[in-house]
Amino acid sequence: MKGIYSIAQESQHDSQYLMGKAFLEQADIQIEGSRPWDIKICHPGFFKCIMQQGLLGLGESYMDGWWECERLDIFVYKFLSGQLDEALPTHLHDILKFFSAKLLSIRSDESNFKRGHNDYEIGGDIFAVMLDSYMQYSCGCWRQASCLNEAQTAKLDMMCEKLQLTPGMRVLDIGCGWGGTAEYMARHYDVYVEGITDSTEQQKIAQARCEGLNVTIMLGDFRDPFDDQFDRIIALGTLQNIGLKSYQTFFEWVANCLRPDGLFLLQSIGSGQLVNHIGPWINKYIFPGGCLPSGEQIIHSTQLYLHIEDWINLGEDYDKTFMAWEKRVNTAWPELRHHYSPKFKRMLDYYLCSCAGFLRARKLNMWEVVFSRNDAKKI
Repeated sequence: MKGIYSIAQESQHDSQYLMGKAFLEQADIQIEGSRPWDIKICHPGFFKCIMQQGLLGLGESYMDGWWECERLDIFVYKFLSGQLDEALPTHLHDILKFFSAKLLSIRSDESNFKRGHNDYEIGGDIFAVMLDSYMQYSCGCWRQASCLNEAQTAKLDMMCEKLQLTPGMRVLDIGCGWGGTAEYMARHYDVYVEGITDSTEQQKIAQARCEGLNVTIMLGDFRDPFDDQFDRIIALGTLQNIGLKSYQTFFEWVANCLRPDGLFLLQSIGSGQLVNHIGPWINKYIFPGGCLPSGEQIIHSTQLYLHIEDWINLGEDYDKTFMAWEKRVNTAWPELRHHYSPKFKRMLDYYLCSCAGFLRARKLNMWEVVFSRNDAKKI
């Protein structure tokens, strides 16, 4: 195999190479440069691939080892800040229109990440090393934190304070994951928590985690009949899984489950544009059928049922969270690499670093919104 430098030398007079070189330099990205965000071309078909296939080609060519970059997160940030995304045949900003990526559905071979000839879903080993002790697969709060555990604990405290939790309250956790949020609220705020998940594996883990606490973990989702009402409701990263057509149904269901004086906290990745689909790379490898809300869509879908009490953007915090996840995965990879292919690892790096880059360039936001019922007395 020819080295990176040899391929670049042979491509100097190729029109696609020269055009691609000039294209990237508009965003202060060099080919064969020495800076961490500069890229190295390892395959002569790289530029043709991205010009023909857009963002899908960009992601797949990285997975195939056609180009290298020491700091993918900075590369994506530079690319977007230079507005190069608007020049691709399929806009690059679609790459990360996602945010609660369901890695449990990812496979591990060249086509759909199967390992060998057997289906291989990601096990809990990656999540166990990537996430914090409370298994929070959502944004941390880094204002006074120096590590991931501190950031996620600060996020949980901030969320509980916004919800004004007091002992004895009934809390509904929609999409409760591995039960870390439910455990934290029950243990530190003495509330009763009911968690809902659509994963039998997560239900078992959450039940074991919350054993002995005033917590119930149920299997189901918001489409199931539900007659109870709660003092507080939370949904962390749930909205991206629902789909635009179900937004109003979801928020109406939340309002019906919320007591008249209750509060609902929503945390969701959001886009500044109206988006009802997800980019082809993310759709193929990370999040099939994903959809990101815009602020306008959230407001339109909630105005009949809920009143906005507070809305903040935690995009900078989520950028840092993704980079912390990437660092933890790479630190632990020597122990994990025997279970996953090199191509899978490149896919995981691309996902985590690209998300950070999009948040840093403010192409995506991380919103935390607190609602009350629109027929309730405002706080």
